[in-house]
Amino acid sequence: MKMRTLFGILLSFLASAVYAQDTLQFLHLSDAVTIALENNISLRQESNRLDIFQSDKSSSYAQMAPTVAITGNYGRNDGNSFNQQEGRVVNGQLDFMNGSVNMNMPLFNGFNRLKQTKQASSALESQAHLVTRTRQQVIRDVSNQYLRCLLDKQLVLIAQENLVNQQEVYRQMSELVNAGSRAEVDLVNQRYQLKNSELNVLQAEIKLRNSKATLSQLLQLDPSLTFDVVDPTWELSDFAFEKYQRDSLYEIALEQRRDLLQVRASEESARYGLGAQRGRYYPQLSAFFNYGSAFNQIVGTPDSVSRDFNQQFFNDNRYNTYGLAISIPIFQGLQNRNQVVRARVNYQNAQLETRQLENTAKLEVLNAHQNLQDALTNFEVTQVQLEAAELNLQLQEERYRLQASSFVEYTQANADYVAAKGAHAQAKYVLLFQDILLQFTLGTLDTDDIPAN
Repeated sequence: MKMRTLFGILLSFLASAVYAQDTLQFLHLSDAVTIALENNISLRQESNRLDIFQSDKSSSYAQMAPTVAITGNYGRNDGNSFNQQEGRVVNGQLDFMNGSVNMNMPLFNGFNRLKQTKQASSALESQAHLVTRTRQQVIRDVSNQYLRCLLDKQLVLIAQENLVNQQEVYRQMSELVNAGSRAEVDLVNQRYQLKNSELNVLQAEIKLRNSKATLSQLLQLDPSLTFDVVDPTWELSDFAFEKYQRDSLYEIALEQRRDLLQVRASEESARYGLGAQRGRYYPQLSAFFNYGSAFNQIVGTPDSVSRDFNQQFFNDNRYNTYGLAISIPIFQGLQNRNQVVRARVNYQNAQLETRQLENTAKLEVLNAHQNLQDALTNFEVTQVQLEAAELNLQLQEERYRLQASSFVEYTQANADYVAAKGAHAQAKYVLLFQDILLQFTLGTLDTDDIPAN
């Protein structure tokens, strides 16, 4: 179902590129996140590395089982050789063939293999957490850039609306100047405001185009594809702070943040790695069993006086070898000690990294929570400012029409209104992103947290 959705999204983009280059294809935030999760290079690379760690884990478990090998050789010796069949040294050509099945089972190795198995399991767990955290980073980055595109799009609309208003004011001003009700200088000033509005539209469009290009790069889309971002559906009531209790946020992050779980698993892996290296100090005890047979014959020996292959290989020359083997390390150039020192330093560094990230996570959670509160306050304040600026602009327009105020006062009121509208739009998208960022900081961010369209 997931691949179907992605295929449908990409197909619609391709159709738009081939048949309707001038037609904008609507790209929703949820679609952008879905495409990014499928195409992101870093996420795909980390997912591919997961196969390596899974293979390492399987290999470490398999190494605890007996090793089995089949060996064999066939050849001819020309010169002096010992003929086992006759019990003497012969000079001539001797054909020989050997085959055996060899098995070796470790009985005790200082728990080295057991610790290596646990080390591989912890390493796999660490990589799995890294994949999930990378996935959350992709969702965060795409959401941030998408909302930036939405803000730039809104600023373009605000600039275009202001341009239309300035054009209408310029038309009215021209009529008033022609009628002698206004001075020529007012028309010149309005012409400047009109050209400045045109420049603002151009700059806003350039900024939007650059933001879309960055988003397209994040999604790994064809640069020639055109799309338009869609404002997600959300309500102010969605930001209910009763679900964000400051005292419980840090505990949530400690349990849910995948980067924390990753470094903890890496620390556990390093601890088992240290134990595995210390196991090399102990004696190594293993059991072995070999079963084999052999065949040899002097070239030129008559068949009447020689034993054939079947008799030698399957009857006369069969053998079994079994027993125990022990190896006690005494001195190996301090190699074992060197490996233990390396493993211990790795474990100590992993501990330090865990402690540091725990402190960093606490600070990030507190900052993200405060930033979300500030973003909500800023949104409410800018909403009031926008209402006040709109009312002030209406009053100044009416006063200017009645010649009760100057052109400067009207221009300032219009500039305040445009600025308030832009600030309110920015506050809206900052609030949306701060909520996503808090979920990311807590480690709970998923596609379900993305606002619907």
